[in-house]
Amino acid sequence: MRVAVGLILCMLLPLVPLSSALPDSAQEEMWPGDPVDNHVHMTWAAMTLEVSGWADDYPGIVDLADVGKSELGKSLWVVRLSDWSMETKADGTSKEIIYIDGGHHGNEYLGTALAWLSAKWYINGWNEGNEEAIQVLQNSEVHVLIMLNPDGNDIDTRWNINQVDLNRNYDHYWNSCPTTQPGSSAFSESETAANSNYMNTEVPDADLYVTMHTGVWIMLYPWGKWPEQPPDWELFHGIREDVNGGISEIPIQNANQGLYPNCGTSRDYGYGVMGFPTFTFETDDEQFVPGSFEALEDRLGEEMDVMRYLINNVWYWRARLDVQSITVDAETLTLDVVNDGMASTANASLEYISESGEVAWASPYFEVNATNSSTLTFSVDKGLFTGDGMWNLNYQKRVINAATWVNETVEINASFIENDEESFLIGYGLFNPVSVLVAIVGVAAFANEKETRRKVDDDDERNGASEN
Repeated sequence: MRVAVGLILCMLLPLVPLSSALPDSAQEEMWPGDPVDNHVHMTWAAMTLEVSGWADDYPGIVDLADVGKSELGKSLWVVRLSDWSMETKADGTSKEIIYIDGGHHGNEYLGTALAWLSAKWYINGWNEGNEEAIQVLQNSEVHVLIMLNPDGNDIDTRWNINQVDLNRNYDHYWNSCPTTQPGSSAFSESETAANSNYMNTEVPDADLYVTMHTGVWIMLYPWGKWPEQPPDWELFHGIREDVNGGISEIPIQNANQGLYPNCGTSRDYGYGVMGFPTFTFETDDEQFVPGSFEALEDRLGEEMDVMRYLINNVWYWRARLDVQSITVDAETLTLDVVNDGMASTANASLEYISESGEVAWASPYFEVNATNSSTLTFSVDKGLFTGDGMWNLNYQKRVINAATWVNETVEINASFIENDEESFLIGYGLFNPVSVLVAIVGVAAFANEKETRRKVDDDDERNGASEN
Protein backbone atom coordinates (compact mmCIF):
# COMPACT_ATOMS: atom_id res chain seq x y z
CA MET A 1 0.00 0.00 0.00
CA ARG A 2 2.82 2.40 0.93
CA VAL A 3 4.58 1.73 -2.36
CA ALA A 4 1.41 2.28 -4.32
CA VAL A 5 0.62 5.58 -2.60
CA GLY A 6 4.18 6.77 -3.11
CA LEU A 7 4.12 5.94 -6.81
CA ILE A 8 0.80 7.74 -7.28
CA LEU A 9 2.16 10.84 -5.55
CA CYS A 10 5.30 10.80 -7.68
CA MET A 11 3.12 10.69 -10.78
CA LEU A 12 0.87 13.53 -9.64
CA LEU A 13 3.38 15.96 -8.14
CA PRO A 14 5.21 16.81 -11.40
CA LEU A 15 1.85 17.95 -12.81
CA VAL A 16 1.44 20.55 -10.04
CA PRO A 17 3.51 23.77 -10.10
CA LEU A 18 5.78 23.87 -7.06
CA SER A 19 4.51 27.28 -6.02
CA SER A 20 0.94 26.02 -5.79
CA ALA A 21 1.44 22.38 -4.83
CA LEU A 22 -0.02 23.02 -1.38
CA PRO A 23 -2.27 25.66 0.14
CA ASP A 24 -0.69 27.66 2.97
CA SER A 25 -2.73 25.93 5.66
CA ALA A 26 -1.65 22.49 4.45
CA GLN A 27 2.00 23.56 4.31
CA GLU A 28 1.84 24.67 7.96
CA GLU A 29 0.54 21.27 9.04
CA MET A 30 2.72 19.31 6.61
CA TRP A 31 4.96 16.58 8.04
CA PRO A 32 6.69 14.70 6.68
CA GLY A 33 5.73 16.93 3.79
CA ASP A 34 3.09 15.03 1.87
CA PRO A 35 -0.39 16.53 1.37
CA VAL A 36 -2.25 13.23 1.76
CA ASP A 37 -1.35 11.68 5.11
CA ASN A 38 0.82 12.35 8.16
CA HIS A 39 2.42 8.93 7.76
CA VAL A 40 3.25 8.85 4.04
CA HIS A 41 6.91 9.48 3.31
CA MET A 42 8.25 12.86 2.21
CA THR A 43 8.81 13.28 -1.52
CA TRP A 44 11.64 15.37 -2.94
CA ALA A 45 9.19 17.95 -4.33
CA ALA A 46 7.46 18.38 -0.98
CA MET A 47 10.82 18.61 0.83
CA THR A 48 11.96 21.27 -1.64
CA LEU A 49 8.87 23.32 -0.78
CA GLU A 50 9.49 22.95 2.93
CA VAL A 51 13.20 23.80 3.07
CA SER A 52 12.65 26.74 0.72
CA GLY A 53 10.00 27.98 3.14
CA TRP A 54 12.44 27.67 6.03
CA ALA A 55 14.99 29.82 4.19
CA ASP A 56 12.36 32.44 3.34
CA ASP A 57 10.85 32.58 6.83
CA TYR A 58 14.03 32.43 8.92
CA PRO A 59 16.86 34.07 6.93
CA GLY A 60 18.71 34.94 10.15
CA ILE A 61 19.36 31.27 10.97
CA VAL A 62 18.63 29.28 7.78
CA ASP A 63 20.88 29.25 4.72
CA LEU A 64 19.79 26.86 1.95
CA ALA A 65 22.43 25.50 -0.44
CA ASP A 66 22.08 23.41 -3.60
CA VAL A 67 25.22 21.28 -3.33
CA GLY A 68 24.82 18.98 -6.31
CA LYS A 69 22.37 17.01 -8.43
CA SER A 70 21.05 13.48 -8.34
CA GLU A 71 21.52 11.26 -11.38
CA LEU A 72 18.11 12.50 -12.60
CA GLY A 73 18.99 16.14 -11.95
CA LYS A 74 17.20 16.79 -8.64
CA SER A 75 18.90 19.30 -6.35
CA LEU A 76 20.59 17.99 -3.22
CA TRP A 77 19.63 20.53 -0.58
CA VAL A 78 21.73 21.27 2.51
CA VAL A 79 19.99 23.25 5.26
CA ARG A 80 22.66 25.24 7.11
CA LEU A 81 21.64 26.44 10.56
CA SER A 82 23.39 28.97 12.77
CA ASP A 83 22.98 32.47 14.14
CA TRP A 84 24.42 34.03 11.01
CA SER A 85 24.66 37.45 12.66
CA MET A 86 27.69 36.03 14.51
CA GLU A 87 30.72 34.86 12.52
CA THR A 88 32.23 33.37 15.67
CA LYS A 89 31.16 32.57 19.19
CA ALA A 90 30.72 35.47 21.59
CA ASP A 91 34.25 34.85 22.95
CA GLY A 92 35.77 35.09 19.46
CA THR A 93 36.54 31.40 19.01
CA SER A 94 35.35 29.40 16.01
CA LYS A 95 31.95 27.73 16.02
CA GLU A 96 31.81 23.93 16.14
CA ILE A 97 30.60 22.19 12.97
CA ILE A 98 28.01 19.38 12.86
CA TYR A 99 27.23 17.51 9.63
CA ILE A 100 24.16 15.31 9.21
CA ASP A 101 22.85 13.50 6.16
CA GLY A 102 19.84 11.28 5.52
CA GLY A 103 18.27 9.26 2.76
CA HIS A 104 21.20 7.32 1.29
CA HIS A 105 18.67 4.54 0.79
CA GLY A 106 15.54 5.83 -0.86
CA ASN A 107 13.10 3.59 1.00
CA GLU A 108 14.47 4.25 4.50
CA TYR A 109 11.98 6.96 5.36
CA LEU A 110 12.51 7.21 9.10
CA GLY A 111 16.19 7.91 8.53
CA THR A 112 15.25 10.77 6.23
CA ALA A 113 12.65 11.89 8.77
CA LEU A 114 15.25 12.00 11.57
CA ALA A 115 17.54 14.16 9.43
CA TRP A 116 14.57 16.47 8.76
CA LEU A 117 13.66 16.61 12.45
CA SER A 118 17.27 17.37 13.41
CA ALA A 119 16.94 20.61 11.45
CA LYS A 120 13.33 21.40 12.30
CA TRP A 121 13.82 21.03 16.06
CA TYR A 122 16.36 23.87 16.16
CA ILE A 123 14.35 26.10 13.82
CA ASN A 124 11.26 25.70 16.01
CA GLY A 125 13.31 26.13 19.18
CA TRP A 126 14.90 29.36 17.95
CA ASN A 127 11.51 30.73 16.94
CA GLU A 128 10.05 29.85 20.35
CA GLY A 129 12.97 31.28 22.34
CA ASN A 130 14.19 27.89 23.55
CA GLU A 131 17.49 28.51 25.36
CA GLU A 132 19.02 25.18 24.29
CA ALA A 133 18.35 25.85 20.61
CA ILE A 134 19.63 29.43 20.90
CA GLN A 135 22.87 28.30 22.55
CA VAL A 136 23.47 25.66 19.87
CA LEU A 137 22.92 28.08 16.98
CA GLN A 138 25.08 30.78 18.56
CA ASN A 139 27.97 28.38 19.15
CA SER A 140 27.64 25.89 16.27
CA GLU A 141 26.83 25.41 12.63
CA VAL A 142 24.45 22.51 11.91
CA HIS A 143 24.56 21.34 8.27
CA VAL A 144 21.81 18.90 7.25
CA LEU A 145 21.52 17.19 3.87
CA ILE A 146 18.05 15.70 4.39
CA MET A 147 17.67 13.55 1.28
CA LEU A 148 20.76 12.30 -0.54
CA ASN A 149 18.91 9.86 -2.82
CA PRO A 150 15.80 11.72 -4.07
CA ASP A 151 15.46 9.49 -7.15
CA GLY A 152 15.33 6.32 -5.05
CA ASN A 153 13.07 8.00 -2.50
CA ASP A 154 10.46 8.97 -5.06
CA ILE A 155 10.20 5.48 -6.52
CA ASP A 156 10.45 3.67 -3.17
CA THR A 157 13.71 1.77 -3.69
CA ARG A 158 16.95 1.35 -1.73
CA TRP A 159 19.13 2.09 -4.75
CA ASN A 160 19.61 5.20 -6.80
CA ILE A 161 18.32 5.31 -10.38
CA ASN A 162 21.43 3.42 -11.59
CA GLN A 163 20.68 0.57 -9.16
CA VAL A 164 23.70 1.44 -7.01
CA ASP A 165 23.75 1.24 -3.22
CA LEU A 166 25.03 4.72 -2.43
CA ASN A 167 26.23 3.65 1.01
CA ARG A 168 28.71 1.24 -0.57
CA ASN A 169 30.03 3.78 -3.10
CA TYR A 170 32.50 5.78 -0.96
CA ASP A 171 36.24 5.72 -1.36
CA HIS A 172 37.13 3.86 1.82
CA TYR A 173 38.02 0.24 1.04
CA TRP A 174 35.45 0.38 -1.73
CA ASN A 175 34.12 -3.02 -2.85
CA SER A 176 36.45 -4.92 -0.51
CA CYS A 177 33.69 -6.59 1.55
CA PRO A 178 31.01 -9.01 0.42
CA THR A 179 28.42 -6.58 -0.93
CA THR A 180 26.04 -5.92 -3.76
CA GLN A 181 25.74 -3.04 -6.21
CA PRO A 182 28.61 -0.81 -5.00
CA GLY A 183 28.82 0.93 -8.40
CA SER A 184 31.46 0.78 -11.09
CA SER A 185 34.00 2.61 -8.93
CA ALA A 186 34.19 4.70 -5.78
CA PHE A 187 32.18 7.91 -6.25
CA SER A 188 30.83 6.72 -9.59
CA GLU A 189 27.46 8.24 -8.62
CA SER A 190 26.74 11.95 -8.65
CA GLU A 191 25.05 11.80 -5.23
CA THR A 192 28.05 10.38 -3.35
CA ALA A 193 30.49 12.56 -5.29
CA ALA A 194 28.51 15.63 -4.20
CA ASN A 195 28.38 14.48 -0.58
CA SER A 196 32.12 13.84 -0.34
CA ASN A 197 32.82 17.14 -2.06
CA TYR A 198 30.75 18.95 0.56
CA MET A 199 32.62 17.20 3.35
CA ASN A 200 35.98 18.18 1.89
CA THR A 201 35.20 21.76 0.90
CA GLU A 202 32.52 23.04 3.30
CA VAL A 203 32.82 21.07 6.55
CA PRO A 204 36.38 19.64 6.60
CA ASP A 205 36.76 20.56 10.29
CA ALA A 206 33.48 19.00 11.47
CA ASP A 207 33.55 17.58 15.00
CA LEU A 208 30.49 15.36 14.45
CA TYR A 209 29.08 13.49 11.44
CA VAL A 210 25.88 11.44 11.73
CA THR A 211 24.36 9.61 8.77
CA MET A 212 20.70 8.57 9.16
CA HIS A 213 19.38 5.15 8.14
CA THR A 214 16.49 2.79 8.93
CA GLY A 215 16.29 -0.92 9.61
CA VAL A 216 17.67 -2.00 12.98
CA TRP A 217 17.47 0.15 16.11
CA ILE A 218 21.16 0.73 16.72
CA MET A 219 23.93 3.31 16.49
CA LEU A 220 27.08 2.16 14.71
CA TYR A 221 30.56 3.66 14.88
CA PRO A 222 33.64 2.59 12.82
CA TRP A 223 34.75 0.23 11.60
CA GLY A 224 32.45 -1.61 9.21
CA LYS A 225 35.30 -3.48 7.55
CA TRP A 226 37.03 -4.72 10.71
CA PRO A 227 35.77 -6.04 14.06
CA GLU A 228 38.60 -4.27 15.92
CA GLN A 229 37.83 -1.09 17.80
CA PRO A 230 38.85 2.17 16.07
CA PRO A 231 41.79 4.27 17.32
CA ASP A 232 39.37 6.65 19.06
CA TRP A 233 37.52 3.89 20.89
CA GLU A 234 37.83 5.91 24.11
CA LEU A 235 35.63 8.66 22.64
CA PHE A 236 33.02 6.28 21.21
CA HIS A 237 32.84 4.26 24.42
CA GLY A 238 32.47 7.44 26.48
CA ILE A 239 29.56 8.59 24.34
CA ARG A 240 27.97 5.16 24.66
CA GLU A 241 28.23 5.31 28.45
CA ASP A 242 26.60 8.74 28.53
CA VAL A 243 23.76 7.82 26.17
CA ASN A 244 22.98 4.47 27.76
CA GLY A 245 23.44 5.92 31.24
CA GLY A 246 20.47 8.26 31.12
CA ILE A 247 19.20 9.12 27.64
CA SER A 248 18.41 5.95 25.69
CA GLU A 249 19.02 2.22 25.81
CA ILE A 250 19.79 2.14 22.07
CA PRO A 251 22.71 -0.26 21.41
CA ILE A 252 25.91 1.52 20.32
CA GLN A 253 28.51 -0.76 18.74
CA ASN A 254 31.32 -1.15 16.25
CA ALA A 255 29.54 -1.55 12.88
CA ASN A 256 31.24 -4.80 11.93
CA GLN A 257 30.21 -6.47 15.17
CA GLY A 258 26.89 -4.73 15.65
CA LEU A 259 25.54 -5.32 12.14
CA TYR A 260 27.72 -7.09 9.55
CA PRO A 261 30.91 -6.38 7.55
CA ASN A 262 30.36 -3.38 5.30
CA CYS A 263 32.80 -1.35 3.23
CA GLY A 264 32.64 1.83 1.19
CA THR A 265 30.24 3.49 3.66
CA SER A 266 29.93 7.21 4.31
CA ARG A 267 30.47 6.55 8.03
CA ASP A 268 33.89 4.94 7.56
CA TYR A 269 34.81 7.49 4.89
CA GLY A 270 33.90 10.29 7.30
CA TYR A 271 36.12 8.81 10.01
CA GLY A 272 38.91 7.11 8.08
CA VAL A 273 39.43 9.78 5.41
CA MET A 274 38.01 12.98 6.94
CA GLY A 275 38.85 12.28 10.59
CA PHE A 276 35.34 13.10 11.90
CA PRO A 277 33.82 11.23 14.84
CA THR A 278 31.02 9.44 12.99
CA PHE A 279 27.87 7.43 13.67
CA THR A 280 25.36 5.59 11.55
CA PHE A 281 22.04 6.17 13.30
CA GLU A 282 19.74 3.28 12.43
CA THR A 283 16.12 3.90 13.42
CA ASP A 284 13.90 0.83 13.07
CA ASP A 285 11.06 0.70 10.54
CA GLU A 286 8.29 0.02 13.06
CA GLN A 287 6.52 3.14 11.78
CA PHE A 288 5.15 1.14 8.87
CA VAL A 289 3.98 -1.92 10.81
CA PRO A 290 0.14 -1.97 10.76
CA GLY A 291 -1.34 -0.77 14.02
CA SER A 292 1.83 1.03 15.18
CA PHE A 293 1.31 4.37 13.48
CA GLU A 294 1.87 7.51 15.50
CA ALA A 295 3.00 11.03 14.71
CA LEU A 296 6.60 10.96 13.52
CA GLU A 297 7.72 13.69 15.89
CA ASP A 298 6.51 11.50 18.76
CA ARG A 299 7.81 8.35 17.10
CA LEU A 300 11.33 9.81 16.85
CA GLY A 301 11.34 11.62 20.19
CA GLU A 302 13.91 9.34 21.83
CA GLU A 303 16.13 9.43 18.77
CA MET A 304 16.02 13.24 18.88
CA ASP A 305 17.03 13.17 22.55
CA VAL A 306 20.18 11.30 21.48
CA MET A 307 20.81 13.71 18.61
CA ARG A 308 20.41 16.71 20.90
CA TYR A 309 22.97 15.21 23.28
CA LEU A 310 25.45 14.68 20.43
CA ILE A 311 24.90 18.21 19.08
CA ASN A 312 24.82 20.02 22.44
CA ASN A 313 28.12 18.44 23.53
CA VAL A 314 30.00 18.67 20.23
CA TRP A 315 32.68 20.82 21.94
CA TYR A 316 33.88 17.68 23.77
CA TRP A 317 34.23 15.37 20.74
CA ARG A 318 37.92 16.15 20.28
CA ALA A 319 41.06 16.55 22.34
CA ARG A 320 41.27 19.98 23.97
CA LEU A 321 44.62 20.55 25.62
CA ASP A 322 44.91 23.23 28.27
CA VAL A 323 48.42 24.02 29.56
CA GLN A 324 48.44 24.64 33.30
CA SER A 325 52.14 25.49 33.73
CA ILE A 326 55.56 25.42 32.06
CA THR A 327 58.59 25.36 34.35
CA VAL A 328 62.19 25.57 33.09
CA ASP A 329 65.39 25.05 35.09
CA ALA A 330 68.94 24.55 33.85
CA GLU A 331 68.37 21.17 32.18
CA THR A 332 64.66 20.28 32.43
CA LEU A 333 61.34 21.62 31.16
CA THR A 334 58.24 20.44 33.05
CA LEU A 335 54.84 20.69 31.36
CA ASP A 336 51.53 20.30 33.17
CA VAL A 337 48.63 19.85 30.72
CA VAL A 338 44.95 18.92 31.05
CA ASN A 339 42.76 17.42 28.32
CA ASP A 340 39.25 18.89 28.68
CA GLY A 341 37.93 16.89 25.69
CA MET A 342 36.64 13.31 25.49
CA ALA A 343 39.06 12.29 22.73
CA SER A 344 42.71 11.38 23.23
CA THR A 345 45.60 12.71 21.18
CA ALA A 346 48.69 10.65 20.49
CA ASN A 347 51.13 13.05 18.86
CA ALA A 348 51.10 16.37 20.67
CA SER A 349 54.15 18.59 20.90
CA LEU A 350 55.08 21.83 22.64
CA GLU A 351 56.98 24.48 20.66
CA TYR A 352 58.95 27.52 21.70
CA ILE A 353 58.82 30.36 19.16
CA SER A 354 61.69 32.84 19.35
CA GLU A 355 61.36 36.62 19.00
CA SER A 356 62.18 36.27 15.28
CA GLY A 357 59.21 33.93 14.80
CA GLU A 358 61.26 30.76 14.32
CA VAL A 359 60.70 27.48 16.14
CA ALA A 360 63.70 27.46 18.49
CA TRP A 361 62.70 24.25 20.28
CA ALA A 362 60.07 21.52 19.93
CA SER A 363 59.39 18.70 22.33
CA PRO A 364 59.20 15.06 21.30
CA TYR A 365 55.65 13.82 20.61
CA PHE A 366 53.62 12.96 23.68
CA GLU A 367 50.19 11.47 24.37
CA VAL A 368 47.40 12.87 26.52
CA ASN A 369 44.41 10.65 27.23
CA ALA A 370 40.81 11.85 27.22
CA THR A 371 39.60 13.81 30.28
CA ASN A 372 43.02 13.39 31.85
CA SER A 373 45.89 15.48 33.23
CA SER A 374 49.55 14.78 32.54
CA THR A 375 52.89 16.02 33.84
CA LEU A 376 55.71 15.62 31.33
CA THR A 377 59.43 16.42 31.56
CA PHE A 378 61.88 17.09 28.73
CA SER A 379 65.64 17.59 28.73
CA VAL A 380 66.43 21.11 27.50
CA ASP A 381 69.17 23.70 27.28
CA LYS A 382 67.83 26.65 29.27
CA GLY A 383 69.82 29.03 27.11
CA LEU A 384 67.41 28.43 24.20
CA PHE A 385 64.64 30.34 25.96
CA THR A 386 64.18 34.03 26.64
CA GLY A 387 61.35 35.92 28.23
CA ASP A 388 60.28 37.46 24.92
CA GLY A 389 59.36 34.29 23.05
CA MET A 390 56.03 32.44 22.98
CA TRP A 391 54.75 28.89 23.29
CA ASN A 392 52.52 26.87 20.98
CA LEU A 393 50.82 23.49 21.19
CA ASN A 394 50.54 21.30 18.09
CA TYR A 395 48.30 18.23 18.20
CA GLN A 396 45.64 16.30 16.34
CA LYS A 397 42.04 16.50 17.50
CA ARG A 398 41.75 12.72 17.67
CA VAL A 399 43.98 9.66 17.45
CA ILE A 400 42.89 8.66 13.92
CA ASN A 401 45.59 9.72 11.43
CA ALA A 402 43.07 11.63 9.32
CA ALA A 403 42.10 13.95 12.19
CA THR A 404 42.63 17.69 11.81
CA TRP A 405 45.78 19.23 13.28
CA VAL A 406 45.48 22.31 15.45
CA ASN A 407 48.13 24.87 16.41
CA GLU A 408 47.16 26.80 19.52
CA THR A 409 49.00 29.57 21.33
CA VAL A 410 49.65 28.84 25.00
CA GLU A 411 48.23 31.72 27.01
CA ILE A 412 50.64 31.48 29.95
CA ASN A 413 54.26 32.43 30.54
CA ALA A 414 56.92 29.94 31.55
CA SER A 415 58.47 30.02 35.01
CA PHE A 416 62.28 30.06 34.97
CA ILE A 417 64.01 28.69 38.09
CA GLU A 418 67.28 30.44 38.93
CA ASN A 419 69.98 28.27 40.61
CA ASP A 420 72.29 30.49 42.76
CA GLU A 421 75.21 28.30 43.84
CA GLU A 422 76.64 30.96 46.20
CA SER A 423 73.49 31.06 48.30
CA PHE A 424 73.38 27.56 49.74
CA LEU A 425 69.77 27.87 50.97
CA ILE A 426 68.32 28.72 47.54
CA GLY A 427 66.22 25.91 46.12
CA TYR A 428 66.24 23.77 49.28
CA GLY A 429 63.33 22.87 51.47
CA LEU A 430 63.35 23.22 55.23
CA PHE A 431 64.01 19.53 55.83
CA ASN A 432 66.44 18.91 52.97
CA PRO A 433 69.36 16.82 54.43
CA VAL A 434 71.97 19.32 53.27
CA SER A 435 70.06 22.15 54.90
CA VAL A 436 69.82 20.22 58.18
CA LEU A 437 73.56 19.40 58.13
CA VAL A 438 74.53 23.00 57.45
CA ALA A 439 72.24 24.16 60.21
CA ILE A 440 73.81 21.72 62.71
CA VAL A 441 77.31 22.90 61.78
CA GLY A 442 76.24 26.51 62.16
CA VAL A 443 74.68 25.93 65.57
CA ALA A 444 77.81 24.05 66.77
CA ALA A 445 80.08 26.86 65.62
CA PHE A 446 77.90 29.42 67.37
CA ALA A 447 77.93 27.39 70.61
CA ASN A 448 81.72 26.94 70.45
CA GLU A 449 82.23 30.68 69.97
CA LYS A 450 79.96 31.44 72.91
CA GLU A 451 81.88 29.01 75.17
CA THR A 452 85.20 30.56 74.15
CA ARG A 453 83.94 34.04 75.04
CA ARG A 454 82.68 32.79 78.44
CA LYS A 455 86.14 31.37 79.30
CA VAL A 456 87.82 34.63 78.31
CA ASP A 457 85.44 36.58 80.54
CA ASP A 458 86.12 34.22 83.46
CA ASP A 459 89.88 34.61 83.05
CA ASP A 460 89.54 38.39 83.02
CA GLU A 461 87.55 38.33 86.23
CA ARG A 462 90.13 36.13 87.99
CA ASN A 463 93.03 38.33 86.86
CA GLY A 464 91.23 41.41 88.15
CA ALA A 465 90.66 39.85 91.55
CA SER A 466 94.32 38.84 91.98
CA GLU A 467 95.46 42.42 91.22
CA ASN A 468 93.21 43.75 93.96
